[in-house]
Amino acid sequence: MTMPVRGVLLGVLAMAVVVAASNVLVQYPVNEWLTLGAFTYPLAFLVTDTANRLFGPAAARRVVFVGFLLAVLLSIWLATPRIAIASGTAFLTAQLLDVAVFDRLRAGSWWRAPLVSSTLGSMVDTALFFTLAFAPGLTLLGPDEVWAQDVVPLLGFGPETAFWISLAVGDFLVKMAIALAALGPYRLLTARAWP
Repeated sequence: MTMPVRGVLLGVLAMAVVVAASNVLVQYPVNEWLTLGAFTYPLAFLVTDTANRLFGPAAARRVVFVGFLLAVLLSIWLATPRIAIASGTAFLTAQLLDVAVFDRLRAGSWWRAPLVSSTLGSMVDTALFFTLAFAPGLTLLGPDEVWAQDVVPLLGFGPETAFWISLAVGDFLVKMAIALAALGPYRLLTARAWP
C-alpha cells in the first residue's frame, strides 16, 4: 500500500489542526470534569485509523510523525510550554500505540480495530497528558497550574479529588463517546477498503 502525497498532506494537515486546537481548548474547563479539548482530540484517532486502514501502518506513522512536529510547533505558539510538552509526549506515545494495535486487529470486524486502538490510545494519552500538564511538582516542565490543584467532586458529584484528576476522568469519558460516534465517519471514509 502506498499513500499518495495528497493523502499524506491531508492527514498531516488534519492532525496538526486537531492537536493544535485541542492544546488550546484543553486550557478551558467547561465544568468540574470537562475541558473543551475533549471534543476535538479524539478526532486525531479518526485521522490515524483512517490513514492506517487506507494506506497501512507505515503511512499512518508518517502522518503521526509529521503531524506531531507541526502540532508541537503550533502548540508552543498557542499554548503554554508545559501543555506543549505534555501534549507532544502523550500524543506521540498514544498515536504510535494506536497504529500498532490497529494493525494487529485490522483483519477483524470493521469496527474492532478503530474502537480498541482508540480506546487504548485514549487511555494512555489521557493519563500521560493530564499528569504531565497538571500534576503538582513537575515544575521542571513548567510552573504548576494553581487552578488545576483545586479540590472538586469527581465528575461533579463523586468523592473530592484534584480538579485535574476530575478533568482527566471526564475528558476520557467524552473521548470514548466521541470514539464511538467517530465509527460512522470512519466507516464512510474507509468504505472503499472493504469488500
